[in-house]
Amino acid sequence: MPQLSIVVPTFNEHGNVRVLRDRVAAALGDIAWEMIFVDDDSPDGTSALVQAMAQEDPRVRCIQRIGRRGLSSACIEGVLSSSAPLVAVIDADLQHDETILPQMFGLLADPALDVVVGSRYSSGGGIGDWDASRAKASRFATRLSGMVLKAELKDPMSGFFMIRREAFEACAHAGLSGVGFKILLDLFATSPTPLRYREVPYQFGLRVAGESKLDSNVAWEFVIMLIDRYLRGVIPTRFIAFTLVGLVGLVVHLAVLALIFKGVGSSFLMAQSVATAAAITCNYVLNNLLTYRDMRLRGWQLLRGWVSFTLACSIGALANVGIAAYLYQTEGFWIGSAIAGVLVAAVWNYAVTAVYTWRPKAA
Repeated sequence: MPQLSIVVPTFNEHGNVRVLRDRVAAALGDIAWEMIFVDDDSPDGTSALVQAMAQEDPRVRCIQRIGRRGLSSACIEGVLSSSAPLVAVIDADLQHDETILPQMFGLLADPALDVVVGSRYSSGGGIGDWDASRAKASRFATRLSGMVLKAELKDPMSGFFMIRREAFEACAHAGLSGVGFKILLDLFATSPTPLRYREVPYQFGLRVAGESKLDSNVAWEFVIMLIDRYLRGVIPTRFIAFTLVGLVGLVVHLAVLALIFKGVGSSFLMAQSVATAAAITCNYVLNNLLTYRDMRLRGWQLLRGWVSFTLACSIGALANVGIAAYLYQTEGFWIGSAIAGVLVAAVWNYAVTAVYTWRPKAA
């Protein structure tokens, strides 16, 4: 039976998975291992290739996820599908140095350790050919992670680590968020007891095939995960994202209201109505791109979703306009009146659209 499971989350990594398997096999030698690829239904045929590899090599398995996306959640599913006492997480892009896996495995022979982290920022480690802006962003994110960390990790943003299965399960039962790309940070922030760790330096390598998955959504999901961990999971993750999007909608709302009410000279009721419609559309677009990224609507479904979102928010919008107009007539403060109307509608909008606009697909 395998003593080490290596979990590899993938999306469009067809050109890398076989090379990674061969490199890991060469690095681990006599260690009994298995490799679990968790693929988010890659359109480039990654799942089909891994399944073919599994026919050739019984140490390879494939979990193909349909209708679900996300690196952290893929790692969680992969680890929990394993029975090995030790589990490693490594990216499929060949940028993590698989040759340190035996060292990590050996360190975890010490029962006083829970996790060994592949570190780019420990002495002897490095970030490869990153440009100055990416290096600066990584260091800034590392500092931000101190908001929720329970350890003095040099590289809490690492995606390359090995952990005892029982330590991982304890974190899972404690409520891992599963949001975003930074599963290691999530583990350290969630663990019911401080994780005992060591860091092993390595040099971050070059991507061989495929394209980087880093985009603006990575930064967004990182912020959402930090807020979620800081609040200890008291507020649903999607509601946090929905609220942040709502703040952007509030800015749009006030800008349109000021333009029409103060600039054009329209009545406050008319200006508030137009501003509400503009904010609803803005919120729909951003929520579809960010809050419900894993359930993103496309094509005709995008139009259906907009209609559904608008109709579902109509009651909240009526309350928004009515309350704001009433407060303006009684108090005369247009900005405060507008904000009050928006806040009244926020919770209603979230609850209704979660059910009718981005409804989960039937199993």
